Amino acid sequence: MLLLARNGFDIGEDALRTDWRTTRTADDKVLDAWKTVYASPEKHWMLYDLAEKLVDFEDYFRRWRFNHVTTVERIIGLKRGTGGTSGVSYLRKMLEVELFPELWKVRTEL
Repeated sequence: MLLLARNGFDIGEDALRTDWRTTRTADDKVLDAWKTVYASPEKHWMLYDLAEKLVDFEDYFRRWRFNHVTTVERIIGLKRGTGGTSGVSYLRKMLEVELFPELWKVRTEL
């Protein structure tokens, strides 16, 4: 998100973020910035190319998550997870987590 701000986009509070340990939620200002990038990819090629690579990364990560939950269920069933989680039920919830929510939502908005 900071790269958007460094390139002149107003992304609101995300531009001031310093604690990267906290979970962020989708932000309309960030979404608006990505809309501008996606509306003119040739003008904002570096950001557009980065966004597509981030979406690729998340796509691969989602596939890994799915394979992981399937493997865990196959090996330990519905027992408690090794990391102290509820196991498969926790991993299934993690399938819904989006790393870059604005990059997925921008496709609907355009």
